[in-house]
Amino acid sequence: MPTDTTPHPVDYGTWAARRMSALDAFLAAIRIGAIAVIAFGLYGTVVKYRGGGGLPLEAWLNLIVASLSQGAMYGLIALGYSMVYGVLGFINFAHGEVFMIGAVSGVLVTGPLLTSGLWDARPFISLGIVLIVAVLVSTLTAIIVERVAYRRLRNSPRLIPLITSIGVSFFLQYAVAGLIGINVRSYPGLPASFPRSIDILGLPVETARLIVFAVAFVAMVGLWYFVTRTRAGRSLRAVAEDKEIAGLMGIDVDRTIMLTFAVGGAMAGLAAVVYALLFRGVFFFTGFLPGIKAFTAAVLGGIGNLPGAMFGGVLLGLFEGVGPLLILDGLGISSVSQLRDVVAFSALVLMLVFRPSGLLGERVDSENRA
Repeated sequence: MPTDTTPHPVDYGTWAARRMSALDAFLAAIRIGAIAVIAFGLYGTVVKYRGGGGLPLEAWLNLIVASLSQGAMYGLIALGYSMVYGVLGFINFAHGEVFMIGAVSGVLVTGPLLTSGLWDARPFISLGIVLIVAVLVSTLTAIIVERVAYRRLRNSPRLIPLITSIGVSFFLQYAVAGLIGINVRSYPGLPASFPRSIDILGLPVETARLIVFAVAFVAMVGLWYFVTRTRAGRSLRAVAEDKEIAGLMGIDVDRTIMLTFAVGGAMAGLAAVVYALLFRGVFFFTGFLPGIKAFTAAVLGGIGNLPGAMFGGVLLGLFEGVGPLLILDGLGISSVSQLRDVVAFSALVLMLVFRPSGLLGERVDSENRA
């Protein structure tokens, strides 16, 4: 029989459509599976509590407060990620180490304050000194990183500054390890004159967590005012929208980008003191996990979106703190408190599947969108 050896053109449109339909089906299966797991977990938790098991109400309230305070810390770090991405369109993975350097510089200051007795005798002055040192050192570190590592790469392909940021992250980690060693250094507890906890609506809340909420609130309001009501903030928004046109309008683009890193570094310095109040121990690797989780928070809220970064941080804190007991415990999984990180990064994956632009949406121009 004759054989048709004539080559037939490939219908690439049909092939692409089939490939997309398979991908859509796969994502739909993930969505359905995730919803089913969450639903079964919640149902199991409800059944457990109706049977008399689980935590009492006061323990749940304390857990929620602790989760919110930790989420506020994530949000402060996430602000730096969102600011840099909104202006330059790349993720500065060295931002976690900027946070770490602020935390380490703060703990170096607390030693002399504690030895001299000033920590307990003048608690507000002492905390102010630690806060100022941490913010200044983190800000200076962010400025140096931008000037030395990133400025020359501004017009390079997007992958190059991303890889550079990872290299800068390792350099900062081991530079700190070489300078002060690899041992964990601890912040002292709150001054003795501070109450251990304060009753709010009958619920005792740790003073350290109330300070965290206050710092996060003031920082967010101050950043909102800076970005929306000041001349420097308007310049920052103009550069984020279009660098070339902003330069033609007389805006110093280099200075504005440096200011972006400086403000992000200042937020990281504030977060460093907040972290110290919550966990106290710091060392050269302290910035890695909080930095990655803060990036997760920025994606949850919407990368480049400053309110979204703080909202994503608070939400991630709730996922970490409440999620394991609320869902995983209902599925019969043991040692759920050790699975906080699994819950956090699962939240990132699910957000990318359900809403890739984040809960409040991205705020970045089309040229910078990755």
